[in-house]
Amino acid sequence: MRVLIASSATGGHIYPALAVAGEIKNRDPDAEILFVGAKWEIGKDIVKTAGYRQVFINASGFDRKNPFKNFAVAFDLIKSSGEIKKIIKEFKPDICVGTGGHISGPVIRVCKKSGVRTILMEQNVIPGMANKIAEKYADKLFVAFEDTIAYFKDPDKIVVSGNPVRPEFKDAAEQRLSLREKYGVPEGALCVLVFGGSQGADAINEAGIRLIESLTGRDGFYVILITGRQLYAPIQERLSTVAGSYSLIDYSDVIYELFAAADLIVSRAGALTVTEIAHSGKASVLVPSPNVTNNHQYYNAKALADAGAAILISEEKMNEGALSEIVFELAADRERLAEIGRAAAMTAKRDAAAVIVDEIFRS
Repeated sequence: MRVLIASSATGGHIYPALAVAGEIKNRDPDAEILFVGAKWEIGKDIVKTAGYRQVFINASGFDRKNPFKNFAVAFDLIKSSGEIKKIIKEFKPDICVGTGGHISGPVIRVCKKSGVRTILMEQNVIPGMANKIAEKYADKLFVAFEDTIAYFKDPDKIVVSGNPVRPEFKDAAEQRLSLREKYGVPEGALCVLVFGGSQGADAINEAGIRLIESLTGRDGFYVILITGRQLYAPIQERLSTVAGSYSLIDYSDVIYELFAAADLIVSRAGALTVTEIAHSGKASVLVPSPNVTNNHQYYNAKALADAGAAILISEEKMNEGALSEIVFELAADRERLAEIGRAAAMTAKRDAAAVIVDEIFRS
């Protein structure tokens, strides 16, 4: 089995791709897997670290705010078609898997026209433009949410699989107590993990700082704030005189350990984050980014909130101090905290990678 995987190098696209690749290798250790990425994507080292081969093409996403930049994007798209054809000729894939983003579309299109079987994966409730365009070139389309079906034209090719999640999340959950000790969480404390994604987010960081400040002098709490590498130093300086039970981390490539150690997660509502929270069975406060296409993070968060599996608040409400109030309320009502976590676990589709790989191995 030879599998070509096209994935933009953001966590929301690459980690589901790696989960699928891992399941393929579990079934067939001799399977050959080749990732296709963009030359200038900052997250491309994730694939290398995971131990998979990777090649790069010229590709970039359309800029909706500055249309003049799209002349270069169109040129890259034309150039990438030749690059993809060369990859197909040399690698001879049996199937191509696209996990969304600007890389996925052109690779799926050229593979389909070259007679290669194709699969698309969509992580968000509201699909991205790349996958909506690429739908007609996909033999099968796997989506994470039932509501996503309405946004595509051909429901007959759609399977609601859920988002694939790395097995490390399950493994970490079984080591919860040792991980709490590793990260310095006091016994019996309510541990709140606050993070705004791999790059950090100013609004989430500010809320985390205010939460830490509001907990000064209070026992029974512990906050872990992941700031993002660029924002770590100024936040460390700002909190240098604040006494309290907290720790700052600039970045973590073992986020599953922190999920396992936490009792409550405060984060944005990217599709993969929402899925990983569900798989971890954790209560969460989800704060959708107001700066994303189609407001898709709101709908990701709403899917959990409607099931009683998360608390959804706007960035505006968070800025008004709602986060601290929610944390105090949940600390006083641990049963509600546990109920939200149990509801989150109920929404998780734990066989997503297996469902997708079943199709990959279908003769």
